[in-house]
Amino acid sequence: MLTALVTGGASGIGEAVSRRLAAAGAKVGVVDRDAVAASRVAAEIDGLALACDVSSESALSSAFAEVESWGGRLDVVHLNAGSVGGQSGITDLDVEAYRRVLGVNVDHVVFGLNAAVPALRRAGGGTIIATASLAGLVPLPGDAIYTLTKHAVVGYVRSAAATLAPEGIRAMALCPGFADTALIAHIKEQFGDFPLLTPGDVADAVEAMLDRGEPGECWYVQPGREPGPYGFRGVPGPRTGDAPPSLSWEG
Repeated sequence: MLTALVTGGASGIGEAVSRRLAAAGAKVGVVDRDAVAASRVAAEIDGLALACDVSSESALSSAFAEVESWGGRLDVVHLNAGSVGGQSGITDLDVEAYRRVLGVNVDHVVFGLNAAVPALRRAGGGTIIATASLAGLVPLPGDAIYTLTKHAVVGYVRSAAATLAPEGIRAMALCPGFADTALIAHIKEQFGDFPLLTPGDVADAVEAMLDRGEPGECWYVQPGREPGPYGFRGVPGPRTGDAPPSLSWEG
């Protein structure tokens, strides 16, 4: 039986993924800052609830160790917890809020991947999916801080994937558009008739990624479209001479 760990697993996209993985037969560790919600979801899927500040390296590392011990192994990690910036970050920078968003959106992914890799190695391989956003692929002018963090997730996952793939560990990024979750509850009325994803739509994409995703892929998820890997264009090389391998990037 596979064991999975989902951060932000007690609400929204994380809850939908936790339930989907459990329905497929996995043992699921539900990691969330909301202990009550985590316990509720875990009880309903026969999982393990862990209250955790995902921006804390020590707390997240302990959560990974507990899930691996409970499940006997670790096979799937969904680093899904996230936070909105709530500021443009251009003329209204709130440094404390900026650090807080970086902690959840960036530090958590770095700490989570570092905690996941040893466990996945012990299992003989596995999959890491980090939730980024379409804001990790295109600019979101109203929230430059959020966009910064999600671009960071995309870049980190794509870079890490090449290192981990030879060990049978797939690292991928999930890039959904606007989803009807608590993260946008405060601005939902601004969307009007604009179509929103449901958490279930995004869980569908996670299932597809687990089934056929390739290392380093960043899957877009948009209403009315089949999810799939985003096609990055290659960076133009030099006009003359051969670039060193480390400087010859391809998308």
